[in-house]
Amino acid sequence: MLNKIIYTLFFLILCSSLNAKNTGLIFVSNEKTDDLTVIDPDTLEIVTSIPTSERPRDMHFNEDRSLIYVACGDDDVIDIVDISTFTVIGSLDTGPSPEAFQFSPDYKYIYVSNEEDSTLGVLNVEENAIMDAIPTGAEPEGVLTSKDGSIVYVTSEVADMVHVVDSEGLFVSENIFVGTRPRRLATTADEKELWVSAELSGEMYIIDTASYEVTDIIKFLPPGFRDEDVTPVGFRLNKAGTKAYIGLGRANHIAIVDVKTREIEDYILVGSRAWEVELSKDEKTLYVANGLSDDISIINLENNTVIKSVAVGRVPYKVLIDYKE
Repeated sequence: MLNKIIYTLFFLILCSSLNAKNTGLIFVSNEKTDDLTVIDPDTLEIVTSIPTSERPRDMHFNEDRSLIYVACGDDDVIDIVDISTFTVIGSLDTGPSPEAFQFSPDYKYIYVSNEEDSTLGVLNVEENAIMDAIPTGAEPEGVLTSKDGSIVYVTSEVADMVHVVDSEGLFVSENIFVGTRPRRLATTADEKELWVSAELSGEMYIIDTASYEVTDIIKFLPPGFRDEDVTPVGFRLNKAGTKAYIGLGRANHIAIVDVKTREIEDYILVGSRAWEVELSKDEKTLYVANGLSDDISIINLENNTVIKSVAVGRVPYKVLIDYKE
């Protein structure tokens, strides 16, 4: 116990001396223990945990990466965590049950999916004010902004569609039908393709962003699993736009996909209900939040093997990394 206290104090001092940025620390949000687990990137040991409001889920850094914003679904707020002190220093009010969110490119606004009132909330960060609530299909989920900030994409779990929102006029301009229970979204580096995970149909939908037509569907089925076991949610595309890493939920695997050919290159066994994933800065390591085994799997992408599992809080949701410069 004494060693852990000394270790935690050391990291508090270290993070403060580094101006609370570029520490390499790994943060994991835990839905059921209402906290963030903080992990040392070198030793892969837990440094501390940060209490938050109830049910922390999606997380993002502010512009200078000194603060983490955390959507807390059961308290209808986005908490603000100071990395230098590992404490919550404030919060932003949201609509009911915020889950996923994105900053606008200038970091002045947050677009947040409010599950229980089926809206995309628009928050003014500086004023801590709800500017608007845009109606969506039932249970909005994933949120993604275009690089120029003109478009916000949001999925609706129940309506099985992606809404295309005009960020200036704050209205839905297009609706795109996809698979059952769409969850997360990402665009390729050139923004010509929008990838959308469909949890209950076990698929990845690929959409042409010029026509908003579905151009490809990738179906997943790791060996030994039934179709209904495969529930893809979180995924990442690498910076080169050549690989996609997809968590397959209750199938307890990660799928690696060649972005150009759409071929599934490998399946990697991880913990129970692989939910969200995150790449290291050099893209040699993948971190996987396993929601039902209460741990994260750490994968060496040079040989596609799990090198360690780290126990965290209950029902881990997302991994966020304060990349070293």
